[in-house]
Amino acid sequence: MTATTFAVLRRYRGALAGATVRFVGLSGLAGLLMTAAIFALAWPVFTRMRNQRIWYRHVEDPYLHDHTDLTLVALCTLPLFLLLLGTGSAALQTVCSRAVAARSREPSQGDWSRAVIPARLRPMLAVYTLRGLVVWPLPLLVGAVANSLTGLHLDTDEQLLERGSWPHTLVAASPAVAAFAAVLLRLALALAPAAAADGLGPRAALRRSWSMTWTRAGGVHVLAFALPLAALTAGVLRLAVQLALPLRPLVRAILEQATGNFFAAYYAGILAPVIVGILVTAAVTLPVTCTAFAALHDQLRSPRASPRGSVDTADFTT
Repeated sequence: MTATTFAVLRRYRGALAGATVRFVGLSGLAGLLMTAAIFALAWPVFTRMRNQRIWYRHVEDPYLHDHTDLTLVALCTLPLFLLLLGTGSAALQTVCSRAVAARSREPSQGDWSRAVIPARLRPMLAVYTLRGLVVWPLPLLVGAVANSLTGLHLDTDEQLLERGSWPHTLVAASPAVAAFAAVLLRLALALAPAAAADGLGPRAALRRSWSMTWTRAGGVHVLAFALPLAALTAGVLRLAVQLALPLRPLVRAILEQATGNFFAAYYAGILAPVIVGILVTAAVTLPVTCTAFAALHDQLRSPRASPRGSVDTADFTT
């Protein structure tokens, strides 16, 4: 399967590179416009923070700005960025899955990597949405409940669980257990996008990934693919963000000079290297990851389980 992955990446390197640049570039442009729109909508918050800073300087008191409003804005706009990320990933997964399906056939005429239509993306986006709803509510809920019962903000005399007691220890450790369970569940559904690209519906794709992964061969292979790919993604992200750190003072200085608002420039400077790091990481790791899991799904799929609406050679030229 590793050989298949690299064979597909080598054989269709031009088409996959073009699709990656196209999808990552469009997603980056859309994300930049969305970020600018969110900053414009949140401008009254930045203005209030600036005015409070000026007032505290006037009365010669230290000012520690409250970023609660900005946190609420970020949480409210997070689904938009997740939708953008899911759309780009779904489009690239479709292209990589079709490349894997075509690896044993004669090269088709035309640029089949451009034949990504909304009808193919809808089940992929539904798979990403369903998988997120299955995996992440449990650790978030457990973390919120545990923090409400054992958080440092509670008064020690009034809290329900005494610090140092075994109930307190169990509740404090429950978020880690829930996160571990979520990781296992996420691994069990790792092949769902590739199954959806193979022609299955969202729920059928999740069921197929679950049935493939909870076998001895499937679980070992998914883990063997997921661990190095996760390490590669984390390493590339860390390196890209570190290399992009010089953008922080540059963006901060330009925006502060243009707008006169220190806080807007400050947060834009924080986001700039992170955005660059995410885009670089997506361009480097997403083609490898999508191709690897598509190849793994293709190898683990039973010969009897023919996909619904399977992709044939004619689809590559449409």
